[in-house]
Amino acid sequence: MNQVIKLLKNHRSIREFAPEPVSDDMVSAIIEAAGCAATSNFVQAYSVIRVRNTTTRKQIAELAGSQRWVESSPVFLVFCADLKRAEMACSYENSEMVSGTMEQFIVATVDVSLFAQNAMIAAESLGLGGVFIGGIRNDPEQVCDLLKIPNHVYPVFGMCFGYPLGEQEQKPRLPVDMVLKEEAYQADEAGLVKYNAICSDYYRNRSRGSREETWTSNISAMMAKPLRTHMKAFLEKKGFKCQ
Repeated sequence: MNQVIKLLKNHRSIREFAPEPVSDDMVSAIIEAAGCAATSNFVQAYSVIRVRNTTTRKQIAELAGSQRWVESSPVFLVFCADLKRAEMACSYENSEMVSGTMEQFIVATVDVSLFAQNAMIAAESLGLGGVFIGGIRNDPEQVCDLLKIPNHVYPVFGMCFGYPLGEQEQKPRLPVDMVLKEEAYQADEAGLVKYNAICSDYYRNRSRGSREETWTSNISAMMAKPLRTHMKAFLEKKGFKCQ
């Protein structure tokens, strides 16, 4: 196994950080590496906002569901899907961007997601660890107000990172034979049964937060209720009408 694959397979969410600061040069190197991710038609539809202000961080932590690591992590970033720059490019060329299409929304969201995953990998390669913060979508309008995010830009998720404090256990991922399909899609109920047993064992025996749970019980509890129903109206207000 080469070092890149070993690094990727070692990923885990880190929420407890050592007090050691992360240098600005290191943050810049991470963002530069992130920018080498694949991007649809070279649009590069992403921007990143680094939040240092402690008051702003505290407010975002509360909006995200009282996630204290948003306050305590050495670095906190907000990753935005950004079509404002594309709008400016059109204006520069004396044309007008046709906004509000579903494809534009997909392009921008995928672009920033690939960018952010590259950032996480780059950070981990430097001995750092981190966690994505999807909770900023709990109240994206307030996040936009706090960070002065304009129309045609929306905050997709945050990211905390720094030097890990202690060891964090790794959740067992879906096995390859459940994810990789040959020639056509096939559902795999037998695989779910096996994976439930693996996850149940993990939850029961992990050192912190032991509980009786399976993968399907966890996912069904989440998916059996509407999730962040405010997002459609919010996205339309920001210029992502998804037509």
